[in-house]
Amino acid sequence: MNILHVAPLNVAGVPYNMMEMQQRFGAHARLVTLHRNLHTFPEDICLNLPFPRNRFAQFWRSAKQKTTSTHQHAGGLGTPIHRPRNILETLYFRWDDYRRAPIVQRALEEHELERFDIIHYDGGLDFFRDARLAVKWKKEGKKIVCHYMGSDLRVRGVHPVMDELSDLNLTNESDHLLLHRDIHYIFIPFDTTPYSVRREENKRLRIVHSPTNRRAKGTELILPVIERVRKVRDIEFVLVEGKPHHEVLAIKTTCDLAIEQVGNMGGTGYGRNSLETLAMGIPTITEMTPDYLAWLPENPFILATPETLYDRLIEVIDNPSLREQKKWEGRAWVEKYHSYDAVHRRLMELYHEHGIL
Repeated sequence: MNILHVAPLNVAGVPYNMMEMQQRFGAHARLVTLHRNLHTFPEDICLNLPFPRNRFAQFWRSAKQKTTSTHQHAGGLGTPIHRPRNILETLYFRWDDYRRAPIVQRALEEHELERFDIIHYDGGLDFFRDARLAVKWKKEGKKIVCHYMGSDLRVRGVHPVMDELSDLNLTNESDHLLLHRDIHYIFIPFDTTPYSVRREENKRLRIVHSPTNRRAKGTELILPVIERVRKVRDIEFVLVEGKPHHEVLAIKTTCDLAIEQVGNMGGTGYGRNSLETLAMGIPTITEMTPDYLAWLPENPFILATPETLYDRLIEVIDNPSLREQKKWEGRAWVEKYHSYDAVHRRLMELYHEHGIL
């Protein structure tokens, strides 16, 4: 198999893990990212295209997200469509395609990207806003896979041309199954081999919370609860923000308990951050949406809401046997559902079912 992954960003390292997983099972796979991830996850081929991160760009994206969410709520379930919102955005998209064209062409030639048979779009977007390469490659008989991650469908929606071209649609988010007529769930691939389970705890329990987005993780709801706990229990709380990924991992290896999120401000309850702590045998607290909680098999998490977080923390702090139980449950669950072997097996089933292979 010759598989080319194309992703706007190496979000949480997931596109890179998809490529690495397929390489491990004998495929010739590469990953091209359009923009560089600021959290120091590994890159394969990065075009390093400019990505607006100034305040105006952040405001614009936030405003679009609110508009999309409001539209979905008002209109009921259905697939949101990714399209320019106004003439200014239309003109910007055209200009952006124009300026990236020579960079993309150089990458095509330098890395021989035309020779791949399967184009796996991690994010569901082409190199260009008008999907010109995906259209060309589809005409040449290449297979197209669109893989939606994170908030891809909730916030941005599908590109109508890409959706028409796609031979197979994948997602790592259970709620996406309600937002698209033909999409299939696979677990996030996660390599557990570099992680070892913590055997001993600190005498003073060390609790870690490492949000990439405070609002999405409910950090402002968590901090006051931690202060309440500190008044009655001797704990150490570690808030990890803005550090390179390898430093975050090093800090996690020194911790005994993790808090993923509360408040259900974004996502369904967990992601790579929690997979890392579970793989290390660190009991992990989170809040999940009711639908996801009912759907997720053999849930290993310690569940809490903003209202119950204090009681759950006290319970776990005072119960060494519960922490020991969750340590091994979490590691076993990650291996069973998220390991490269498990995810690759399911992906190959879907490739065969949809004529990719």
